[in-house]
Amino acid sequence: MPHNVDNEVMNSAALSALHNHFGDRLSTAEAVREAHGRDESRIDFQLPDAVLFASSEQDVVDALELARTHKVPLVPFAVGSSLEGQVIPVRGGLSLNLSGLNRVLGIEPGGFQATVQPGVTYPELNRQARRHGLFWAVDPGAEASLGGMASTNASGTGAVKYGTTRDNVLEMRVALIDGRVIRVGSKARKTSAGYDLKNLFIGAEGTLGVITELTVRLWPLPSELVVLRCNFQTVQEAAACAVGIMGAALQPERLELIDEREIHAVNVHLGRAYPEFPTLWIELGSPSRAALEESLALCHELCRDAGGQNLQAAYSPQEREAVWEARHKAYSSMVALHPGHVNLSTDVCVPLHRLPEVLDATRQRCDERELDASFVGHVGDGNFHVLFHAAPGDKPTWDAIHATYDEMMALTLSVGGTCSGEHGIGLHKQKYLAQERADTLGLMREIKALFDPEHLLNPGKIFE
Repeated sequence: MPHNVDNEVMNSAALSALHNHFGDRLSTAEAVREAHGRDESRIDFQLPDAVLFASSEQDVVDALELARTHKVPLVPFAVGSSLEGQVIPVRGGLSLNLSGLNRVLGIEPGGFQATVQPGVTYPELNRQARRHGLFWAVDPGAEASLGGMASTNASGTGAVKYGTTRDNVLEMRVALIDGRVIRVGSKARKTSAGYDLKNLFIGAEGTLGVITELTVRLWPLPSELVVLRCNFQTVQEAAACAVGIMGAALQPERLELIDEREIHAVNVHLGRAYPEFPTLWIELGSPSRAALEESLALCHELCRDAGGQNLQAAYSPQEREAVWEARHKAYSSMVALHPGHVNLSTDVCVPLHRLPEVLDATRQRCDERELDASFVGHVGDGNFHVLFHAAPGDKPTWDAIHATYDEMMALTLSVGGTCSGEHGIGLHKQKYLAQERADTLGLMREIKALFDPEHLLNPGKIFE
């Protein structure tokens, strides 16, 4: 449920020093601070004392130096599309807006890579890469920035074939609180040179340093694509079919599950007429139409054998874009269907062969407690989300929601899964991380203390 958190007010000396250095790029306007006091989850809210709009790596370095000198908490911010409270300034201080670092610095088609600043959004990178026949494959739906995606190790619909952000970042520049800017990773496609510090910063949510530049992997655009829609009677049937598709080595571009509640919301919000059943949306890609038709025929057979009905194929770019628009707007459609409610979007990932049972058990718990919960998932890699909602003051419903969430997490961890497949930890999943990583949580704290001994970088995230 929504709540405000405690704030340590930035002192006048710190504010004066920031103003003197950055001038009108530092804002203390109420509206600007409010825009940086929440993320997409809308669960938590806390104003920063000031917002700095950085325009260069040197701005980031200077901001970190002033934060260290004046003991000011600093929280990186770009688009604000996180769902676990990562950008909430729980101790006030400085919100460091990186959206002005938004240049694509270079695309190397022969190397299948691009170098970008952290404020570049992935749709913008794709607009520029498309002319080279390439694309950035990690697609979380929201127009997230590349720096934010790296900070949470975001994934999305393309992860089933192309992997997560971690798999697609080659090299980064990271500014540390002590004034150093370091290069981690390599522009080469592989390296075994020393400790893997690049992957230490990916998923660290800005608690160890601030990403100022990324070199990322690009992929060739598939020549031929088709999206197959297939309805099922139950979520469990749909999940079992997804497991079968992955076992058939079809290597889908995307493999998504959306349940009947979210289909209904999409129909209402976007004016669609999809059958309101649990549905798999399966995108297949091939270098030729003949190879694509062979894959599609096998996929048809697997879906029918698993109980699938009403199979529909979309070939044209317009038809395919309509399908993925509906998938990406499923969350906002559900939110629009229940105005005035608070929404809690969960995120777990389990070994693929355990997916049907975990989904079914969670759905049963929701039904037993009469919760209006909806399910979507990147089911090709065992990752799914449950969207809970209720009025802010409806304590019995929120108690039931949190009990169900706890049980879902306990089951997930018991089968070898993880409490976060792509959303990160932030503020909302700290107790689940402590359960999952009880043996290494102390070591994580030691690493945090090594990079940020005074706990100024995005304090309160990942662990208290």
